[in-house]
Amino acid sequence: MRLLLLLLCPILGLCQTRIERKPIQLFAEVGGFYGNSKQTPFWLRSNQYGTVPTDLPYASVRTGLRWDSRYDAVDDNTPVKKRDFFGFGYGVELVGNTGMGSKSTLIIPELYGKIRAGAFELVAGRRREVIGLVDSTLSSGSYSWSGNALPLPKVQIGLSQYTPVPFTGGILSIRGFFAHGWFERNNFVSRAYLHQKALYARIGKARWPIKLYAGFNHQVEWGGTTSELSDGLVKEGRFPSNFQAYSYMVTGSSLGYNPGVDTTYYSRFDRENRIGNHLGSIDVGLEFSTKKLSILVYRQSVYEDGSLFYRTNLEDGLNGIRFRSLKPATSGFRITGAVVELLYTKSQGGGVFEATDKLRGRDNYFNHSQYRSGWSYFGQGIGTPFITPMTTARPDLPQYGFFSNNRVRAFHTGLQGGFGRNCTFQMKLSYSENFGTYDVPFANTVEQFSSLLQVGVPLNQNGLLVTVSAASDQGGLFPRSNGVYAGIRKTWDYYQYRSRRM
Repeated sequence: MRLLLLLLCPILGLCQTRIERKPIQLFAEVGGFYGNSKQTPFWLRSNQYGTVPTDLPYASVRTGLRWDSRYDAVDDNTPVKKRDFFGFGYGVELVGNTGMGSKSTLIIPELYGKIRAGAFELVAGRRREVIGLVDSTLSSGSYSWSGNALPLPKVQIGLSQYTPVPFTGGILSIRGFFAHGWFERNNFVSRAYLHQKALYARIGKARWPIKLYAGFNHQVEWGGTTSELSDGLVKEGRFPSNFQAYSYMVTGSSLGYNPGVDTTYYSRFDRENRIGNHLGSIDVGLEFSTKKLSILVYRQSVYEDGSLFYRTNLEDGLNGIRFRSLKPATSGFRITGAVVELLYTKSQGGGVFEATDKLRGRDNYFNHSQYRSGWSYFGQGIGTPFITPMTTARPDLPQYGFFSNNRVRAFHTGLQGGFGRNCTFQMKLSYSENFGTYDVPFANTVEQFSSLLQVGVPLNQNGLLVTVSAASDQGGLFPRSNGVYAGIRKTWDYYQYRSRRM
Protein backbone atom coordinates (compact mmCIF):
# COMPACT_ATOMS: atom_id res chain seq x y z
CA MET A 1 0.00 0.00 0.00
CA ARG A 2 2.84 2.39 0.87
CA LEU A 3 4.56 1.56 -2.41
CA LEU A 4 1.34 2.30 -4.30
CA LEU A 5 1.01 5.69 -2.59
CA LEU A 6 4.62 6.56 -3.39
CA LEU A 7 3.99 5.75 -7.04
CA LEU A 8 0.73 7.68 -7.18
CA CYS A 9 1.89 10.82 -5.35
CA PRO A 10 3.88 12.33 -8.26
CA ILE A 11 0.99 11.61 -10.64
CA LEU A 12 -1.56 13.11 -8.27
CA GLY A 13 0.67 16.13 -7.82
CA LEU A 14 0.63 16.77 -11.57
CA CYS A 15 -3.08 16.36 -12.16
CA GLN A 16 -4.22 17.60 -8.77
CA THR A 17 -4.39 21.18 -7.86
CA ARG A 18 -2.55 23.91 -6.10
CA ILE A 19 -3.78 25.00 -2.69
CA GLU A 20 -5.24 28.48 -2.46
CA ARG A 21 -6.36 30.34 0.60
CA LYS A 22 -9.27 32.62 1.38
CA PRO A 23 -8.00 34.69 4.34
CA ILE A 24 -10.12 36.25 7.03
CA GLN A 25 -8.32 38.73 9.27
CA LEU A 26 -9.65 40.15 12.52
CA PHE A 27 -7.79 42.55 14.79
CA ALA A 28 -8.32 44.49 17.99
CA GLU A 29 -6.07 47.19 19.47
CA VAL A 30 -6.06 49.37 22.55
CA GLY A 31 -3.64 52.22 23.21
CA GLY A 32 -3.12 55.73 24.42
CA PHE A 33 -1.45 58.99 23.37
CA TYR A 34 0.25 61.41 25.73
CA GLY A 35 2.41 64.51 25.24
CA ASN A 36 3.76 67.67 26.81
CA SER A 37 1.52 69.82 24.59
CA LYS A 38 -2.18 69.87 23.80
CA GLN A 39 -1.50 69.22 20.10
CA THR A 40 -0.57 65.78 18.77
CA PRO A 41 2.85 65.84 17.03
CA PHE A 42 2.77 65.97 13.23
CA TRP A 43 3.92 62.43 12.42
CA LEU A 44 1.70 60.80 15.04
CA ARG A 45 -1.44 62.22 13.38
CA SER A 46 -0.53 62.72 9.69
CA ASN A 47 -1.46 60.15 7.03
CA GLN A 48 -3.48 58.16 9.57
CA TYR A 49 -6.75 58.33 7.59
CA GLY A 50 -8.31 60.78 10.01
CA THR A 51 -8.26 58.38 12.97
CA VAL A 52 -5.86 60.29 15.25
CA PRO A 53 -7.24 63.39 17.04
CA THR A 54 -5.33 66.66 17.04
CA ASP A 55 -5.68 67.15 20.81
CA LEU A 56 -3.82 65.27 23.56
CA PRO A 57 -4.09 63.20 25.70
CA TYR A 58 -6.56 60.50 24.70
CA ALA A 59 -7.17 56.76 24.65
CA SER A 60 -8.03 54.76 21.56
CA VAL A 61 -9.71 51.42 20.85
CA ARG A 62 -9.69 49.88 17.37
CA THR A 63 -11.13 46.77 15.83
CA GLY A 64 -11.53 45.58 12.28
CA LEU A 65 -12.40 42.68 10.02
CA ARG A 66 -11.31 42.00 6.44
CA TRP A 67 -12.24 39.09 4.23
CA ASP A 68 -10.91 38.48 0.73
CA SER A 69 -12.15 35.54 -1.31
CA ARG A 70 -9.97 34.58 -4.27
CA TYR A 71 -8.23 37.94 -4.22
CA ASP A 72 -4.86 36.44 -3.32
CA ALA A 73 -4.64 34.93 -6.81
CA VAL A 74 -4.48 38.37 -8.43
CA ASP A 75 -1.26 40.35 -8.45
CA ASP A 76 1.15 41.83 -10.94
CA ASN A 77 3.08 38.56 -11.26
CA THR A 78 0.06 36.29 -11.83
CA PRO A 79 -0.65 35.46 -15.49
CA VAL A 80 -4.16 36.43 -16.50
CA LYS A 81 -5.04 32.86 -17.50
CA LYS A 82 -4.24 31.59 -13.99
CA ARG A 83 -6.35 34.15 -12.17
CA ASP A 84 -9.74 33.32 -10.69
CA PHE A 85 -12.31 35.10 -12.81
CA PHE A 86 -14.48 36.11 -9.85
CA GLY A 87 -13.43 37.44 -6.47
CA PHE A 88 -15.13 39.32 -3.68
CA GLY A 89 -14.44 40.70 -0.25
CA TYR A 90 -15.31 43.27 2.37
CA GLY A 91 -13.75 45.21 5.20
CA VAL A 92 -14.82 47.17 8.26
CA GLU A 93 -12.81 49.10 10.84
CA LEU A 94 -14.03 50.98 13.91
CA VAL A 95 -11.98 53.46 15.94
CA GLY A 96 -13.14 54.89 19.25
CA ASN A 97 -11.27 57.84 20.79
CA THR A 98 -11.83 59.54 24.12
CA GLY A 99 -9.83 62.34 25.72
CA MET A 100 -9.72 64.28 28.95
CA GLY A 101 -12.42 66.94 28.81
CA SER A 102 -13.25 66.23 25.16
CA LYS A 103 -16.13 64.43 23.51
CA SER A 104 -15.71 60.75 22.71
CA THR A 105 -15.86 59.93 19.01
CA LEU A 106 -16.51 56.84 16.93
CA ILE A 107 -14.80 56.83 13.53
CA ILE A 108 -15.35 54.39 10.67
CA PRO A 109 -12.28 54.65 8.38
CA GLU A 110 -13.23 51.51 6.46
CA LEU A 111 -16.58 50.04 5.48
CA TYR A 112 -16.61 48.61 1.97
CA GLY A 113 -17.52 45.71 -0.25
CA LYS A 114 -15.80 44.74 -3.48
CA ILE A 115 -16.39 42.41 -6.40
CA ARG A 116 -13.87 41.44 -9.06
CA ALA A 117 -14.73 39.99 -12.47
CA GLY A 118 -11.66 39.26 -14.51
CA ALA A 119 -9.39 42.28 -14.35
CA PHE A 120 -12.19 44.68 -13.36
CA GLU A 121 -13.07 45.55 -9.79
CA LEU A 122 -16.14 47.31 -8.37
CA VAL A 123 -15.79 48.82 -4.88
CA ALA A 124 -18.42 50.64 -2.81
CA GLY A 125 -17.83 52.34 0.53
CA ARG A 126 -14.89 53.77 2.44
CA ARG A 127 -11.47 52.19 1.94
CA ARG A 128 -7.91 53.13 2.87
CA GLU A 129 -5.92 54.02 -0.24
CA VAL A 130 -3.12 56.20 -1.57
CA ILE A 131 -3.35 57.49 -5.14
CA GLY A 132 -0.31 58.33 -7.25
CA LEU A 133 3.18 57.01 -7.96
CA VAL A 134 4.72 57.08 -4.50
CA ASP A 135 5.90 54.80 -1.72
CA SER A 136 2.80 54.09 0.37
CA THR A 137 4.57 53.36 3.69
CA LEU A 138 7.50 55.73 4.23
CA SER A 139 6.54 58.64 1.96
CA SER A 140 5.47 62.03 3.27
CA GLY A 141 2.29 61.42 1.27
CA SER A 142 1.07 61.51 -2.30
CA TYR A 143 0.30 65.09 -3.36
CA SER A 144 -3.44 64.91 -4.01
CA TRP A 145 -4.59 61.81 -2.07
CA SER A 146 -2.23 60.85 0.75
CA GLY A 147 -4.33 59.01 3.32
CA ASN A 148 -4.23 62.00 5.64
CA ALA A 149 -8.00 62.42 5.92
CA LEU A 150 -10.83 60.04 6.61
CA PRO A 151 -11.57 58.12 3.38
CA LEU A 152 -14.51 59.47 1.41
CA PRO A 153 -17.40 57.10 0.65
CA LYS A 154 -17.52 56.39 -3.06
CA VAL A 155 -18.39 53.92 -5.79
CA GLN A 156 -15.44 53.00 -7.96
CA ILE A 157 -14.87 50.76 -10.96
CA GLY A 158 -11.53 50.04 -12.54
CA LEU A 159 -8.49 47.84 -13.00
CA SER A 160 -7.05 47.18 -9.55
CA GLN A 161 -3.77 45.71 -10.84
CA TYR A 162 -1.57 46.41 -13.85
CA THR A 163 -3.27 44.51 -16.66
CA PRO A 164 -1.56 43.67 -19.97
CA VAL A 165 -2.87 45.52 -23.02
CA PRO A 166 -3.80 43.08 -25.81
CA PHE A 167 -1.33 42.63 -28.67
CA THR A 168 1.59 44.09 -26.68
CA GLY A 169 3.00 40.80 -25.44
CA GLY A 170 2.61 41.93 -21.85
CA ILE A 171 5.11 44.75 -22.31
CA LEU A 172 2.45 47.46 -21.88
CA SER A 173 0.10 47.22 -18.90
CA ILE A 174 -2.42 49.67 -17.50
CA ARG A 175 -4.39 50.23 -14.31
CA GLY A 176 -6.91 52.90 -13.40
CA PHE A 177 -10.36 53.69 -12.11
CA PHE A 178 -13.39 55.96 -12.38
CA ALA A 179 -15.25 56.97 -9.20
CA HIS A 180 -18.10 59.03 -7.77
CA GLY A 181 -18.13 60.00 -4.10
CA TRP A 182 -19.71 62.23 -1.48
CA PHE A 183 -18.34 64.92 0.85
CA GLU A 184 -19.78 65.58 4.31
CA ARG A 185 -23.06 67.41 4.88
CA ASN A 186 -22.12 69.90 7.60
CA ASN A 187 -19.54 71.94 5.72
CA PHE A 188 -19.23 75.36 4.09
CA VAL A 189 -20.61 73.67 0.98
CA SER A 190 -23.02 70.93 1.98
CA ARG A 191 -23.55 67.66 0.08
CA ALA A 192 -20.81 68.28 -2.47
CA TYR A 193 -19.78 65.44 -4.78
CA LEU A 194 -16.41 63.90 -5.51
CA HIS A 195 -15.37 62.98 -9.03
CA GLN A 196 -12.18 61.00 -9.31
CA LYS A 197 -10.33 59.13 -12.02
CA ALA A 198 -6.82 57.89 -12.68
CA LEU A 199 -4.95 56.06 -15.42
CA TYR A 200 -1.43 54.68 -15.15
CA ALA A 201 0.67 52.71 -17.63
CA ARG A 202 3.69 50.48 -17.15
CA ILE A 203 6.20 49.66 -19.86
CA GLY A 204 7.95 46.41 -19.02
CA LYS A 205 6.78 43.07 -17.70
CA ALA A 206 6.40 42.61 -13.95
CA ARG A 207 9.59 40.55 -13.62
CA TRP A 208 11.75 42.74 -15.87
CA PRO A 209 14.64 44.50 -14.10
CA ILE A 210 13.68 47.91 -15.53
CA LYS A 211 10.15 49.29 -15.75
CA LEU A 212 8.81 52.72 -16.71
CA TYR A 213 5.62 54.17 -15.22
CA ALA A 214 3.52 57.17 -16.25
CA GLY A 215 0.01 58.38 -15.56
CA PHE A 216 -2.29 60.96 -14.02
CA ASN A 217 -4.96 61.37 -11.37
CA HIS A 218 -7.80 63.90 -11.42
CA GLN A 219 -9.98 64.94 -8.47
CA VAL A 220 -12.92 67.35 -8.48
CA GLU A 221 -15.12 68.64 -5.68
CA TRP A 222 -18.34 69.79 -7.34
CA GLY A 223 -22.06 70.32 -6.82
CA GLY A 224 -23.55 70.93 -3.39
CA THR A 225 -25.33 73.84 -1.74
CA THR A 226 -24.35 76.85 0.36
CA SER A 227 -25.99 79.98 1.74
CA GLU A 228 -22.73 81.82 2.39
CA LEU A 229 -21.75 83.05 -1.09
CA SER A 230 -22.88 85.87 -3.37
CA ASP A 231 -24.79 85.45 -6.63
CA GLY A 232 -21.59 85.95 -8.61
CA LEU A 233 -20.18 82.74 -7.10
CA VAL A 234 -23.26 80.53 -6.90
CA LYS A 235 -26.78 80.77 -8.31
CA GLU A 236 -29.53 80.59 -5.68
CA GLY A 237 -27.22 78.76 -3.31
CA ARG A 238 -26.86 75.65 -5.49
CA PHE A 239 -23.86 74.70 -7.61
CA PRO A 240 -24.47 73.19 -11.09
CA SER A 241 -25.02 69.42 -11.00
CA ASN A 242 -27.06 68.50 -14.09
CA PHE A 243 -25.74 66.27 -16.88
CA GLN A 244 -24.34 69.19 -18.87
CA ALA A 245 -22.42 70.41 -15.82
CA TYR A 246 -21.25 66.84 -15.18
CA SER A 247 -19.86 66.56 -18.71
CA TYR A 248 -18.03 69.88 -18.34
CA MET A 249 -16.66 68.78 -14.98
CA VAL A 250 -15.51 65.27 -15.99
CA THR A 251 -13.61 66.53 -19.02
CA GLY A 252 -12.19 69.53 -17.17
CA SER A 253 -13.57 71.79 -19.88
CA SER A 254 -13.78 75.52 -19.37
CA LEU A 255 -17.03 77.26 -20.17
CA GLY A 256 -14.73 79.89 -21.65
CA TYR A 257 -17.12 82.85 -21.50
CA ASN A 258 -19.49 80.84 -23.73
CA PRO A 259 -22.37 83.24 -24.55
CA GLY A 260 -24.75 80.30 -24.94
CA VAL A 261 -24.42 79.22 -21.31
CA ASP A 262 -27.54 79.59 -19.15
CA THR A 263 -26.71 82.57 -16.92
CA THR A 264 -29.58 81.74 -14.56
CA TYR A 265 -27.97 78.37 -13.73
CA TYR A 266 -24.23 79.02 -14.04
CA SER A 267 -22.70 81.81 -11.97
CA ARG A 268 -20.21 84.28 -13.35
CA PHE A 269 -17.42 82.39 -11.57
CA ASP A 270 -18.52 79.13 -13.23
CA ARG A 271 -18.60 80.76 -16.65
CA GLU A 272 -15.14 82.28 -16.27
CA ASN A 273 -13.55 79.14 -14.84
CA ARG A 274 -14.49 75.46 -14.58
CA ILE A 275 -17.23 73.56 -12.83
CA GLY A 276 -15.89 72.55 -9.42
CA ASN A 277 -12.57 72.51 -7.58
CA HIS A 278 -10.05 70.61 -9.75
CA LEU A 279 -6.63 69.28 -8.76
CA GLY A 280 -4.33 66.34 -9.35
CA SER A 281 -0.91 65.28 -10.50
CA ILE A 282 0.85 63.91 -13.56
CA ASP A 283 3.29 61.22 -12.45
CA VAL A 284 6.31 59.45 -13.93
CA GLY A 285 8.50 56.77 -12.39
CA LEU A 286 11.38 54.44 -13.20
CA GLU A 287 12.00 51.21 -11.30
CA PHE A 288 15.23 49.18 -11.21
CA SER A 289 15.17 45.71 -9.66
CA THR A 290 17.77 43.06 -8.88
CA LYS A 291 17.47 39.87 -6.83
CA LYS A 292 18.31 41.82 -3.69
CA LEU A 293 17.13 45.39 -4.22
CA SER A 294 14.35 47.44 -5.82
CA ILE A 295 14.81 51.17 -6.54
CA LEU A 296 11.93 53.42 -7.61
CA VAL A 297 12.49 57.02 -8.73
CA TYR A 298 9.29 59.06 -9.04
CA ARG A 299 8.03 62.55 -9.78
CA GLN A 300 4.55 64.03 -9.26
CA SER A 301 3.92 67.28 -11.16
CA VAL A 302 0.95 69.12 -9.66
CA TYR A 303 -1.86 71.04 -11.35
CA GLU A 304 -4.85 73.10 -10.23
CA ASP A 305 -5.50 76.28 -12.25
CA GLY A 306 -3.72 75.79 -15.57
CA SER A 307 -0.18 76.74 -14.58
CA LEU A 308 1.15 73.30 -15.50
CA PHE A 309 -0.49 73.56 -18.94
CA TYR A 310 1.31 76.86 -19.51
CA ARG A 311 4.50 75.42 -17.93
CA THR A 312 4.75 78.19 -15.36
CA ASN A 313 4.84 75.94 -12.27
CA LEU A 314 7.24 73.23 -13.43
CA GLU A 315 9.26 73.62 -10.23
CA ASP A 316 6.33 72.45 -8.13
CA GLY A 317 5.91 68.78 -7.35
CA LEU A 318 6.94 65.79 -5.29
CA ASN A 319 10.28 64.16 -6.13
CA GLY A 320 11.32 60.92 -4.49
CA ILE A 321 13.48 57.82 -4.53
CA ARG A 322 12.57 54.60 -2.74
CA PHE A 323 14.89 51.72 -1.84
CA ARG A 324 13.39 48.34 -0.89
CA SER A 325 15.33 45.26 0.15
CA LEU A 326 14.31 42.00 -1.53
CA LYS A 327 16.64 39.83 0.54
CA PRO A 328 15.14 37.20 2.89
CA ALA A 329 14.67 38.44 6.45
CA THR A 330 17.42 37.69 8.95
CA SER A 331 17.46 37.72 12.74
CA GLY A 332 19.96 40.57 13.07
CA PHE A 333 19.65 44.29 12.50
CA ARG A 334 18.49 45.01 8.96
CA ILE A 335 17.25 47.85 6.76
CA THR A 336 14.31 46.82 4.60
CA GLY A 337 13.29 50.14 3.06
CA ALA A 338 14.19 53.80 2.72
CA VAL A 339 12.69 56.89 1.09
CA VAL A 340 14.10 60.34 0.36
CA GLU A 341 11.74 63.08 -0.91
CA LEU A 342 11.60 66.75 -1.81
CA LEU A 343 8.24 68.51 -1.97
CA TYR A 344 8.19 71.98 -3.55
CA THR A 345 5.00 74.03 -3.90
CA LYS A 346 6.36 77.57 -3.67
CA SER A 347 5.99 78.60 -7.34
CA GLN A 348 2.25 78.09 -8.03
CA GLY A 349 2.81 79.72 -11.42
CA GLY A 350 4.23 82.90 -9.93
CA GLY A 351 2.73 85.83 -8.07
CA VAL A 352 0.77 87.29 -11.02
CA PHE A 353 -2.64 86.10 -12.22
CA GLU A 354 -4.09 87.19 -15.57
CA ALA A 355 -7.16 85.24 -16.69
CA THR A 356 -6.57 85.94 -20.40
CA ASP A 357 -2.79 85.50 -20.31
CA LYS A 358 -0.28 82.71 -19.69
CA LEU A 359 0.57 84.36 -16.38
CA ARG A 360 -2.02 82.30 -14.50
CA GLY A 361 -0.16 82.25 -11.22
CA ARG A 362 -1.25 82.43 -7.60
CA ASP A 363 -2.79 78.97 -7.87
CA ASN A 364 -3.41 78.94 -4.10
CA TYR A 365 -3.08 75.17 -3.77
CA PHE A 366 -5.87 73.33 -1.90
CA ASN A 367 -7.87 76.58 -1.36
CA HIS A 368 -10.82 77.58 -3.55
CA SER A 369 -13.03 80.66 -3.94
CA GLN A 370 -16.29 78.67 -3.94
CA TYR A 371 -15.43 75.63 -1.83
CA ARG A 372 -14.07 77.60 1.11
CA SER A 373 -13.17 74.48 3.15
CA GLY A 374 -10.66 73.70 0.44
CA TRP A 375 -9.36 70.26 -0.37
CA SER A 376 -10.37 68.82 3.00
CA TYR A 377 -12.72 66.28 4.52
CA PHE A 378 -14.00 66.58 8.09
CA GLY A 379 -11.45 69.30 8.80
CA GLN A 380 -8.35 67.49 7.55
CA GLY A 381 -6.41 67.93 4.33
CA ILE A 382 -6.92 65.14 1.81
CA GLY A 383 -3.58 65.68 0.09
CA THR A 384 -0.02 66.07 1.31
CA PRO A 385 0.06 66.95 5.02
CA PHE A 386 2.85 69.49 4.40
CA ILE A 387 0.19 71.88 3.06
CA THR A 388 -1.20 72.76 6.46
CA PRO A 389 -4.63 74.02 7.55
CA MET A 390 -4.96 77.09 9.73
CA THR A 391 -6.34 74.96 12.58
CA THR A 392 -3.02 73.17 13.22
CA ALA A 393 -0.62 76.10 12.68
CA ARG A 394 0.58 78.25 15.56
CA PRO A 395 -2.05 80.89 16.46
CA ASP A 396 0.47 83.75 16.14
CA LEU A 397 0.93 83.04 12.41
CA PRO A 398 -1.24 84.85 9.82
CA GLN A 399 -4.77 83.45 9.59
CA TYR A 400 -6.04 82.97 6.04
CA GLY A 401 -8.52 80.72 4.26
CA PHE A 402 -8.62 77.07 5.22
CA PHE A 403 -5.02 76.24 4.28
CA SER A 404 -2.95 79.14 5.60
CA ASN A 405 0.33 77.59 4.43
CA ASN A 406 0.56 76.14 0.92
CA ARG A 407 3.90 77.51 -0.30
CA VAL A 408 6.35 74.95 1.05
CA ARG A 409 9.80 73.50 0.51
CA ALA A 410 10.04 70.22 2.45
CA PHE A 411 12.76 67.58 2.76
CA HIS A 412 11.70 64.18 4.04
CA THR A 413 13.34 60.83 4.71
CA GLY A 414 11.85 57.58 5.92
CA LEU A 415 13.55 54.39 7.07
CA GLN A 416 12.24 50.99 8.10
CA GLY A 417 13.79 47.71 9.12
CA GLY A 418 14.01 45.06 11.77
CA PHE A 419 16.09 43.71 14.61
CA GLY A 420 16.07 40.60 16.71
CA ARG A 421 13.87 37.79 15.48
CA ASN A 422 10.69 39.64 14.49
CA CYS A 423 10.98 43.17 15.89
CA THR A 424 10.46 46.09 13.49
CA PHE A 425 11.13 49.80 13.46
CA GLN A 426 10.15 52.81 11.35
CA MET A 427 11.60 56.32 11.37
CA LYS A 428 10.49 59.55 9.68
CA LEU A 429 12.42 62.83 9.67
CA SER A 430 11.11 65.98 7.96
CA TYR A 431 12.41 69.52 7.64
CA SER A 432 10.28 72.18 5.96
CA GLU A 433 10.53 75.85 5.05
CA ASN A 434 7.09 77.47 5.05
CA PHE A 435 6.06 80.73 3.38
CA GLY A 436 2.29 80.97 3.93
CA THR A 437 0.26 81.91 0.83
CA TYR A 438 0.61 84.53 -1.91
CA ASP A 439 -2.39 86.43 -0.54
CA VAL A 440 -1.18 86.39 3.08
CA PRO A 441 2.51 85.45 3.23
CA PHE A 442 4.41 84.79 6.43
CA ALA A 443 6.58 87.74 7.47
CA ASN A 444 9.65 85.48 7.52
CA THR A 445 10.46 81.95 6.45
CA VAL A 446 9.06 79.60 9.09
CA GLU A 447 11.17 76.49 9.67
CA GLN A 448 9.80 73.25 11.06
CA PHE A 449 11.35 69.90 12.03
CA SER A 450 9.15 66.87 12.74
CA SER A 451 10.26 63.35 13.61
CA LEU A 452 8.90 59.92 14.44
CA LEU A 453 10.38 56.66 15.75
CA GLN A 454 8.11 53.63 15.94
CA VAL A 455 9.03 50.18 17.28
CA GLY A 456 6.96 47.00 17.07
CA VAL A 457 7.71 44.01 19.31
CA PRO A 458 5.76 40.73 18.99
CA LEU A 459 5.04 39.13 22.36
CA ASN A 460 4.40 35.67 20.93
CA GLN A 461 3.78 33.81 17.69
CA ASN A 462 0.01 34.16 17.97
CA GLY A 463 -0.45 37.68 16.63
CA LEU A 464 0.12 39.72 19.81
CA LEU A 465 2.11 42.89 19.06
CA VAL A 466 3.19 45.84 21.20
CA THR A 467 3.81 49.15 19.40
CA VAL A 468 5.53 52.21 20.88
CA SER A 469 5.83 55.46 18.89
CA ALA A 470 7.59 58.68 19.88
CA ALA A 471 7.27 61.91 17.88
CA SER A 472 8.44 65.49 18.17
CA ASP A 473 7.63 68.88 16.60
CA GLN A 474 10.27 71.60 16.87
CA GLY A 475 10.08 74.87 14.97
CA GLY A 476 7.83 77.80 14.22
CA LEU A 477 4.94 76.25 12.25
CA PHE A 478 3.36 74.01 14.90
CA PRO A 479 3.30 74.34 18.68
CA ARG A 480 6.38 72.67 20.16
CA SER A 481 5.32 69.19 21.13
CA ASN A 482 6.72 65.81 22.18
CA GLY A 483 4.37 62.86 22.35
CA VAL A 484 4.22 59.09 22.61
CA TYR A 485 1.79 56.36 21.70
CA ALA A 486 1.76 52.90 23.27
CA GLY A 487 -0.61 50.18 22.17
CA ILE A 488 -1.12 46.46 22.04
CA ARG A 489 -2.76 44.66 19.12
CA LYS A 490 -4.05 41.14 18.69
CA THR A 491 -4.50 39.76 15.18
CA TRP A 492 -6.37 36.61 14.25
CA ASP A 493 -5.86 35.09 10.79
CA TYR A 494 -8.16 32.38 9.49
CA TYR A 495 -7.56 30.45 6.29
CA GLN A 496 -9.90 28.27 4.28
CA TYR A 497 -8.17 25.99 1.85
CA ARG A 498 -9.50 24.65 -1.41
CA SER A 499 -8.15 22.80 -4.40
CA ARG A 500 -8.21 23.85 -8.01
CA ARG A 501 -6.93 22.15 -11.13
CA MET A 502 -3.95 23.82 -12.74
